[in-house]
Amino acid sequence: MISLRRRLLAGLLFAPLLSGCFASDGGASSSGAPRSGEGARLRVALAFPPTENYSPYGQDALILSRLGVAEGLTRLDANGAVVPALAESWSSEKGDLSWLFTLRKAEFQDGSKVTPTAVAAALTHAAQAKPQPAALAGITLTAAPAGGDQVRITTGTPDPVLPQRLSNPDLAVFSPKAYGENGKVNPIGAATGPFEITSTTGTTAATLERFDGYWGGRAQASGIDARFIADGTARVNALRTGEVDIAEAVPASQADSLEAGTVHQTATARTVSLYLNTQSGPFRDPGFRAAARSAVDTSVLAKDMFDGYGDRAVGLFGPAVTWAAGKWIEPSGRAKAADVKGVSLTLATYNNRPELPETAQVLQQQLQKAGFTVKLQVREYSRLESDVLAGKFDAFIAARNMMLDTGDPVSVLASDFTCHGTYNLAPLCDSTVDKAVAEAEAAADPGKRQDAVMAAQAAILGTDAVVPLVHQRALTGVGHSVSGVLFDPYERTLVGLGTRR
Repeated sequence: MISLRRRLLAGLLFAPLLSGCFASDGGASSSGAPRSGEGARLRVALAFPPTENYSPYGQDALILSRLGVAEGLTRLDANGAVVPALAESWSSEKGDLSWLFTLRKAEFQDGSKVTPTAVAAALTHAAQAKPQPAALAGITLTAAPAGGDQVRITTGTPDPVLPQRLSNPDLAVFSPKAYGENGKVNPIGAATGPFEITSTTGTTAATLERFDGYWGGRAQASGIDARFIADGTARVNALRTGEVDIAEAVPASQADSLEAGTVHQTATARTVSLYLNTQSGPFRDPGFRAAARSAVDTSVLAKDMFDGYGDRAVGLFGPAVTWAAGKWIEPSGRAKAADVKGVSLTLATYNNRPELPETAQVLQQQLQKAGFTVKLQVREYSRLESDVLAGKFDAFIAARNMMLDTGDPVSVLASDFTCHGTYNLAPLCDSTVDKAVAEAEAAADPGKRQDAVMAAQAAILGTDAVVPLVHQRALTGVGHSVSGVLFDPYERTLVGLGTRR
């Protein structure tokens, strides 16, 4: 069974403690069966189109998770505690080097059973994926059947938050038929969630039907018609005209234009930051990075660019991460700002979140005032990500949920700021940072792990590779006829068993 220590570690270690922000499935009985009556199809507008043909090893994994398609062995509840999903229970062995997971009786959407062999194979594929899923940054993982309905998962070094790590959408479990040659994964009809993707229209739309064999009961909605609308104004207009029932990422500038009661605000751990390319271009020079950081005035951004739906950033972790403020460590060792007169740079961002281009324009002006010459590029995210990760821009503005990967910020710090990180937007490679993150990864005691996280944050901020700007709140548009939407501070879920209209 799940020990009290493990539940406390997973639930209290890094939880934002946002009571009331994460609505339940609302509509399912305690047995998982929906109420009498059945909802119509849901029409959902998502902000980020698939970039990798719904591969579960990247940003597309969030699409599969938010639409109720895929799930892993565990999930996070409203307070960030790890709770059962495909695994009913678990326990650690050998000082956290291995963990034994007991599976529940469940089936894949292709009708095959969820077995220890299938689960072990799915996790092995994830561990071998290139690039490595962010949730596995810094660890090695192996999985094997352990007899009966159990799976044993082993890591190269002790990992006290492995059950929490396995809640990441990148580590969802699919049936054997999903895994093809060359590491490709086709999740269509091969997941375990309450909704099944039955067809897609490129990167513009997807059709989902209810999966009646779901272990948690039948969803109240009969299906989902998902549209991917990168433009925020278009998403809001679709909600306003009744073309969609749910629209994620409502632009802050348009929230007040929607009918009362249709915009829902959720505190999150998402921080908008300016990432500076430390590998090539002008920001290889720490003095130029220091000059850029000194030029940025964040005081106007939360009020003007986010219309009050955000907070001025203090570090990487916002007010949703309640323990962080009391453990702040001042960054040290920062370089002295250099003279940047005549230094040219390219600043990029994406328009899926409408506040970001506006923020970029303000930062362009601030940097130019400091002496930089700034060229601005704005694209849709799917057309931008690969170039950013390849280091083709000097500076990049992005919104990142610092608790997204596991509900434990250590995994985000490892993937985003270490030499071998797979989502390193800076791209930063600093031995002091790597050492600090490794110490945080090794800390099992909750208080000591929090302290180590803040020390790692101080080391990261000391490089000036990232300049936190605004701690953002999520705005979701929901039609009056819709109930049971999941307002998730971790931004992993949106539609569940009880979502209906």
